[in-house]
Amino acid sequence: MEYYDLIIVGAGPAGSTLAHALKDSGKRILIIDKQDFPRDKTCAGWVTPAVMETLRIDLDDYGNSRTLQPIRRFRIGMMGQPAVENDHGDIVSYGIRRCEFDAYLLDRVEAPKQLSTPVRSIVRKGANWIVNDTWEAPLIVGAGGHFCPVARLLGEGPGSHETVVAAKEVEFEMTPEQAATCQARGDTPELWFCRDLKGYAWVFRKGNYLNIGLGREDNHKLTAHLQAFVDEMKATGRIPPDLPGRFKGHAYLLYAHAERPLLDDGIMLIGDSAGLAYTQSGEGIRPAIESALMAADVIEHAPDYSASALQIYGDAIAERFGNRAGDTEQGWQVPDWVKTPLASALMRSHWFTRKVVTEKWFLHQEIPPVSLAV
Repeated sequence: MEYYDLIIVGAGPAGSTLAHALKDSGKRILIIDKQDFPRDKTCAGWVTPAVMETLRIDLDDYGNSRTLQPIRRFRIGMMGQPAVENDHGDIVSYGIRRCEFDAYLLDRVEAPKQLSTPVRSIVRKGANWIVNDTWEAPLIVGAGGHFCPVARLLGEGPGSHETVVAAKEVEFEMTPEQAATCQARGDTPELWFCRDLKGYAWVFRKGNYLNIGLGREDNHKLTAHLQAFVDEMKATGRIPPDLPGRFKGHAYLLYAHAERPLLDDGIMLIGDSAGLAYTQSGEGIRPAIESALMAADVIEHAPDYSASALQIYGDAIAERFGNRAGDTEQGWQVPDWVKTPLASALMRSHWFTRKVVTEKWFLHQEIPPVSLAV
């Protein structure tokens, strides 16, 4: 049996950020992931300057051999009607490829890694957790996404009425012929809202790479909505007529409607494992990074790993992201006040699509970066 102070299950942005933040803590850390890296990760893939600042990523170094698409504009519309295009002037976000971004963050981790290693068992023995009958630690952190095995130890919370968003998307490198016919521009991601406002689709070009996808709260209608959107984008020339490969699916919880517990004795959840995706956009990279830094601060200074000692983390999450709504406010991203007969007009407004949809819901420009250091 190999003993550690902390086992992190999941080597994505949340898990790697946590391990990196604790590199000087003196704690023995093991990070486990079922996949090898670089990995093929389904994600639209854009991060705000706040994320890059928080992670202290040198943009010149990162962009030297990796995709880093500056974003200055957004094109937003409701399906079936013309889109509105807004120019923000400055760079407001960056397009990245998750296979590169995640590998970059994990490469910074100095702690031992067990990749290509599915977690088959997690057993409580006294005050410790034993993983796969091989590794033992008093604290285990779930960072493995929506279906993280550590999250299953805590259950789904009271009521189990969580709103799960399902998404399907594809990312591929375009041929010269495809790139020539694709009208989508790299500095201008496109967001297209479903007419019932229960989800949205996107077209995001990153150099020669193109990402297309759609997410909704009712996954039984997901494929039909996606096909209708793809057909519309092809007909208008926004995307090439020939798309290679198949669309891959994934799921996540929205913060305001998640009921999943965050911690218990010797256990914590961060990132998508904890259901921290922003409620209005479904974006999860920034909450994953910030939750990892909050968890690192608590882990480094907690007197022990009891639930009462770790509750400081739960309090920090609530202070940063707000209290969860619970059963009284079920629904998806868009607030009820938008779901009115005026919705179509709002999505044609330059002020609304810029100030509310882009800057507030998707970029969260009013929220400063976390003050904790990586």
